[in-house]
Amino acid sequence: MRRICLTLPTNRACPETIAAIGGEAAYAAAHFDVEVHLLILDSSDPDTFTAHAGAVRALGETPRVITHHLDEARQRDFLRRVIARAEVAKPELMLELMLPARLSYGACTNRAFLIAAALGCESVHRRDSDSRYQVADGQPVFPVHHELTSLGKRAADAARGPVETALDQRHADKRVAMVGSSFVGELSVDIGEIRDLDPEVYYDVVSLWAPGHWSDEQKRELVDDSFRGAGTEAFTGDHATLTLVDPMRVDMCNISFHGVHERVPLPPATDTIGSDYFLIHLVHDAALPGVLHNRDIVNFYTPERRTDAGFIAYQTRFVKFFLSMLYFNEVYDRMAEAGDALLDESGQVRGSAISALARRSATLDRTENVQRLDRVDAAYRRLGGRYARFADVLATRRERLLDEARRDIEDFALLTEAWEPLVRASKDTGPHLPAAAEAGRPT
Repeated sequence: MRRICLTLPTNRACPETIAAIGGEAAYAAAHFDVEVHLLILDSSDPDTFTAHAGAVRALGETPRVITHHLDEARQRDFLRRVIARAEVAKPELMLELMLPARLSYGACTNRAFLIAAALGCESVHRRDSDSRYQVADGQPVFPVHHELTSLGKRAADAARGPVETALDQRHADKRVAMVGSSFVGELSVDIGEIRDLDPEVYYDVVSLWAPGHWSDEQKRELVDDSFRGAGTEAFTGDHATLTLVDPMRVDMCNISFHGVHERVPLPPATDTIGSDYFLIHLVHDAALPGVLHNRDIVNFYTPERRTDAGFIAYQTRFVKFFLSMLYFNEVYDRMAEAGDALLDESGQVRGSAISALARRSATLDRTENVQRLDRVDAAYRRLGGRYARFADVLATRRERLLDEARRDIEDFALLTEAWEPLVRASKDTGPHLPAAAEAGRPT
């Protein structure tokens, strides 16, 4: 029986999501030969954590489902032990990259990767707190169904399952490294208001994540395809394709990884939207097989980001995403050129190749990022209102944000160099995790 980790990172109140993901864990255990470790990494305030603990207790006991509800203190304790055992350079910086004081989409998932390794889980399946499952015929549509049907199998074996095959035969002996889908509902990035206010400003802003040398036509196609997920079409029946999965067709709220997450981490950048999407690109560019299915998750927005403080924080993360793309576009181009040369003789990604590409990208001239900030400033002042006020705030942070974007890619290179020792140390540390008494469940 294999062990899997179904994880929910959260920093906000989401008892309904905990109840729903508990249902997905129970479904996986009932329909597949797996032991499910439901891992809730909780960075919320104490009152919210207590409410979440109640939601965990309400799940009850389910055969072959073990729930771990860990606050940041317990996560930090685990990380300190792993970092000490791994004997990596700069241990305090490593702890900061794994559990930063500021929000980091990549870091929270990296913690799940290491804890999953300690628990003996061979795959990690991630969901988000601001999403929910579709319902068909009165039952929730769980993505784990397709994930456990194919993930980790040889592509040739997965092809004999309930999937359409669009994969070159030369990849038949590789393992399926990723199974994922997308979302329906609201845009994945909260910028619909910009589109409604001024479609041309929307184009000007969203096109900033394209490489600077792209043509207007290429940028227009990217904008038209960005942040929309699978649109609004409701689930009516299963369809899955074994393929090299297009990164634009999947989302991190609806993803699972096998193998690759133990070789390369996610970028630990703080306050940066999209910093957790790197492995999706890596799986594609390294020509690792994946399965794209249609059990899309429903995306919705939480009220906090619509407040004044939430708006500024969210728009800052959005701008930092654009700045990060100077470096990641370069890395993606080089990964695409290398293809399966990124893999070792066992078919696994060479982390050293990725860290080298990240370090090289950090030396890029940042003029393109200066131009990005200029264009955001002009676009937001054109929109007026709170966007113009945000442009005023942004003007005071320009140099800091430019420096942070470069430092973020350097930190990613450093963490990637340490990643395999950290994974090995996690496995050596073993499945013992600090007790979660508030959750009322064993870990």
